[in-house]
Amino acid sequence: MIVAIDGPAASGKGTLARRLAEHFELRHLDTGLTYRAVAAALLAKGLPLGDEGVAIEIAQNLDLAHVDKTVLSAHEIGEAASRIAVLGGLREELVRLQKDFAAAPPGAVLDGRDIGTVVCPDATVKLFVTASPEARAERRTAEMVSKGQEAEYASVLEDLKRRDERDSQRTVAPMKQADDAHLLDTTEMDIETAFQAAVDIVSQACNA
Repeated sequence: MIVAIDGPAASGKGTLARRLAEHFELRHLDTGLTYRAVAAALLAKGLPLGDEGVAIEIAQNLDLAHVDKTVLSAHEIGEAASRIAVLGGLREELVRLQKDFAAAPPGAVLDGRDIGTVVCPDATVKLFVTASPEARAERRTAEMVSKGQEAEYASVLEDLKRRDERDSQRTVAPMKQADDAHLLDTTEMDIETAFQAAVDIVSQACNA
Protein backbone atom coordinates (compact mmCIF):
# COMPACT_ATOMS: atom_id res chain seq x y z
CA MET A 1 0.00 0.00 0.00
CA ILE A 2 1.51 3.29 -1.09
CA VAL A 3 -0.02 6.71 -0.42
CA ALA A 4 1.44 9.55 -2.50
CA ILE A 5 0.93 13.09 -1.22
CA ASP A 6 2.03 16.14 -3.18
CA GLY A 7 1.58 19.87 -2.74
CA PRO A 8 3.28 23.18 -2.08
CA ALA A 9 5.10 24.20 1.10
CA ALA A 10 3.00 24.81 4.25
CA SER A 11 -0.12 23.25 2.73
CA GLY A 12 -0.33 20.74 5.57
CA LYS A 13 0.79 17.73 3.53
CA GLY A 14 3.61 16.81 5.90
CA THR A 15 1.40 16.72 8.98
CA LEU A 16 -1.26 14.77 7.08
CA ALA A 17 1.33 12.31 5.77
CA ARG A 18 2.70 11.57 9.25
CA ARG A 19 -0.77 11.09 10.71
CA LEU A 20 -1.96 8.93 7.82
CA ALA A 21 1.13 6.73 8.16
CA GLU A 22 0.39 6.26 11.85
CA HIS A 23 -3.32 5.66 11.23
CA PHE A 24 -2.78 3.01 8.53
CA GLU A 25 0.37 1.58 10.19
CA LEU A 26 2.68 2.43 7.30
CA ARG A 27 6.16 3.91 7.18
CA HIS A 28 6.53 7.61 6.34
CA LEU A 29 9.03 9.56 4.26
CA ASP A 30 9.09 13.30 3.80
CA THR A 31 10.98 13.33 0.51
CA GLY A 32 11.70 17.03 0.88
CA LEU A 33 14.01 16.13 3.76
CA THR A 34 16.20 14.12 1.40
CA TYR A 35 16.87 17.29 -0.60
CA ARG A 36 17.29 19.26 2.62
CA ALA A 37 19.84 16.74 3.90
CA VAL A 38 21.94 17.10 0.75
CA ALA A 39 21.62 20.90 0.84
CA ALA A 40 22.61 21.02 4.51
CA ALA A 41 25.71 18.95 3.80
CA LEU A 42 26.72 21.24 0.93
CA LEU A 43 26.21 24.33 3.09
CA ALA A 44 28.16 22.80 5.98
CA LYS A 45 31.10 22.07 3.68
CA GLY A 46 30.93 25.54 2.13
CA LEU A 47 30.45 24.02 -1.32
CA PRO A 48 28.49 25.62 -4.17
CA LEU A 49 24.90 24.41 -4.46
CA GLY A 50 25.41 23.83 -8.17
CA ASP A 51 28.14 21.20 -7.65
CA GLU A 52 26.03 18.26 -8.83
CA GLY A 53 28.80 15.67 -8.63
CA VAL A 54 29.34 16.27 -4.91
CA ALA A 55 25.58 16.51 -4.33
CA ILE A 56 25.06 13.08 -5.91
CA GLU A 57 27.90 11.60 -3.83
CA ILE A 58 26.24 12.94 -0.67
CA ALA A 59 22.88 11.51 -1.77
CA GLN A 60 24.38 8.06 -2.33
CA ASN A 61 25.40 7.95 1.32
CA LEU A 62 22.10 9.11 2.80
CA ASP A 63 20.35 6.92 5.37
CA LEU A 64 16.65 7.66 4.85
CA ALA A 65 15.77 6.08 8.18
CA HIS A 66 17.78 8.69 10.06
CA VAL A 67 16.96 11.98 8.36
CA ASP A 68 16.34 14.41 11.25
CA LYS A 69 13.63 16.97 10.51
CA THR A 70 14.45 19.14 13.54
CA VAL A 71 18.00 19.67 12.31
CA LEU A 72 16.91 20.32 8.72
CA SER A 73 13.96 22.68 9.33
CA ALA A 74 15.99 25.91 9.12
CA HIS A 75 14.69 28.38 6.55
CA GLU A 76 18.03 28.75 4.73
CA ILE A 77 18.26 24.97 4.31
CA GLY A 78 14.76 24.90 2.79
CA GLU A 79 15.70 27.64 0.35
CA ALA A 80 18.90 25.81 -0.62
CA ALA A 81 16.99 22.53 -1.03
CA SER A 82 14.59 24.19 -3.46
CA ARG A 83 17.56 25.38 -5.51
CA ILE A 84 19.34 22.01 -5.75
CA ALA A 85 16.05 20.24 -6.56
CA VAL A 86 16.45 21.39 -10.18
CA LEU A 87 19.61 19.26 -10.62
CA GLY A 88 18.57 16.37 -12.86
CA GLY A 89 21.25 13.89 -11.84
CA LEU A 90 20.68 14.50 -8.15
CA ARG A 91 16.93 14.03 -8.58
CA GLU A 92 17.52 10.69 -10.31
CA GLU A 93 19.58 9.43 -7.39
CA LEU A 94 17.15 10.60 -4.72
CA VAL A 95 14.12 9.29 -6.64
CA ARG A 96 15.83 5.88 -6.78
CA LEU A 97 16.22 5.91 -2.99
CA GLN A 98 12.64 7.07 -2.52
CA LYS A 99 11.26 4.34 -4.80
CA ASP A 100 13.18 1.70 -2.83
CA PHE A 101 11.76 3.06 0.42
CA ALA A 102 8.18 2.98 -0.93
CA ALA A 103 8.52 -0.57 -2.27
CA ALA A 104 9.50 -2.14 1.05
CA PRO A 105 6.68 -3.89 3.01
CA PRO A 106 4.18 -3.09 4.36
CA GLY A 107 4.14 0.08 2.24
CA ALA A 108 4.52 3.76 2.97
CA VAL A 109 3.17 7.27 2.87
CA LEU A 110 5.45 9.60 0.92
CA ASP A 111 4.99 13.35 0.66
CA GLY A 112 6.74 15.81 -1.60
CA ARG A 113 6.35 17.61 -4.92
CA ASP A 114 6.52 14.79 -7.49
CA ILE A 115 5.44 11.62 -5.66
CA GLY A 116 2.28 10.91 -7.64
CA THR A 117 3.79 11.91 -10.98
CA VAL A 118 7.37 10.57 -10.81
CA VAL A 119 8.33 8.65 -7.65
CA CYS A 120 5.20 6.51 -7.23
CA PRO A 121 3.04 6.89 -10.35
CA ASP A 122 1.30 3.58 -9.52
CA ALA A 123 0.54 4.49 -5.89
CA THR A 124 -2.55 2.96 -4.29
CA VAL A 125 -3.96 6.44 -3.76
CA LYS A 126 -2.73 9.96 -4.54
CA LEU A 127 -3.57 13.23 -2.85
CA PHE A 128 -2.66 16.76 -3.92
CA VAL A 129 -2.86 18.93 -0.80
CA THR A 130 -2.96 22.67 -1.31
CA ALA A 131 -4.10 25.95 0.24
CA SER A 132 -4.03 29.61 -0.73
CA PRO A 133 -0.59 31.29 -0.54
CA GLU A 134 -1.97 33.64 2.13
CA ALA A 135 -3.18 30.80 4.35
CA ARG A 136 0.10 28.96 3.93
CA ALA A 137 2.11 32.07 4.77
CA GLU A 138 0.07 32.57 7.95
CA ARG A 139 0.75 28.98 9.00
CA ARG A 140 4.45 29.13 8.23
CA THR A 141 4.84 32.48 10.04
CA ALA A 142 3.06 31.14 13.13
CA GLU A 143 5.18 27.99 13.04
CA MET A 144 8.43 29.95 12.86
CA VAL A 145 7.39 32.31 15.66
CA SER A 146 6.40 29.36 17.88
CA LYS A 147 9.95 28.04 17.46
CA GLY A 148 11.43 31.36 18.52
CA GLN A 149 12.48 32.33 15.00
CA GLU A 150 12.02 35.77 13.51
CA ALA A 151 9.32 35.79 10.86
CA GLU A 152 7.52 38.52 8.93
CA TYR A 153 4.32 37.52 7.14
CA ALA A 154 4.98 39.59 4.01
CA SER A 155 8.46 38.15 3.44
CA VAL A 156 7.27 34.60 4.18
CA LEU A 157 4.47 35.06 1.64
CA GLU A 158 6.86 36.27 -1.05
CA ASP A 159 9.26 33.43 -0.31
CA LEU A 160 6.48 30.84 -0.65
CA LYS A 161 5.38 32.34 -3.96
CA ARG A 162 8.97 32.21 -5.27
CA ARG A 163 9.30 28.57 -4.22
CA ASP A 164 5.93 27.70 -5.78
CA GLU A 165 7.03 29.22 -9.08
CA ARG A 166 10.43 27.52 -9.01
CA ASP A 167 8.95 24.12 -8.08
CA SER A 168 6.14 24.27 -10.64
CA GLN A 169 8.19 25.72 -13.51
CA ARG A 170 11.33 23.58 -13.31
CA THR A 171 11.95 21.41 -16.37
CA VAL A 172 12.67 18.22 -14.38
CA ALA A 173 9.74 16.71 -12.43
CA PRO A 174 7.80 19.94 -11.83
CA MET A 175 5.29 20.10 -8.99
CA LYS A 176 1.83 19.38 -10.37
CA GLN A 177 -1.30 17.45 -9.53
CA ALA A 178 -1.31 13.94 -11.00
CA ASP A 179 -4.27 13.28 -13.30
CA ASP A 180 -5.63 10.65 -10.90
CA ALA A 181 -4.89 12.50 -7.65
CA HIS A 182 -7.59 13.65 -5.25
CA LEU A 183 -7.46 17.41 -4.63
CA LEU A 184 -7.62 18.43 -0.96
CA ASP A 185 -7.77 22.21 -0.42
CA THR A 186 -7.05 22.91 3.26
CA THR A 187 -7.41 26.70 3.10
CA GLU A 188 -10.53 26.73 5.26
CA MET A 189 -9.77 23.52 7.20
CA ASP A 190 -8.20 22.94 10.59
CA ILE A 191 -5.87 19.96 10.83
CA GLU A 192 -8.50 17.59 12.26
CA THR A 193 -10.95 18.32 9.44
CA ALA A 194 -8.22 17.90 6.84
CA PHE A 195 -7.03 14.65 8.43
CA GLN A 196 -10.51 13.12 8.47
CA ALA A 197 -11.02 14.13 4.83
CA ALA A 198 -7.70 12.48 3.92
CA VAL A 199 -8.55 9.29 5.85
CA ASP A 200 -11.87 9.08 4.00
CA ILE A 201 -10.16 9.47 0.61
CA VAL A 202 -7.56 6.78 1.38
CA SER A 203 -10.12 4.38 2.86
CA GLN A 204 -12.43 4.71 -0.13
CA ALA A 205 -9.55 4.11 -2.54
CA CYS A 206 -8.47 0.98 -0.68
CA ASN A 207 -12.02 -0.38 -0.64
CA ALA A 208 -12.77 0.41 -4.27
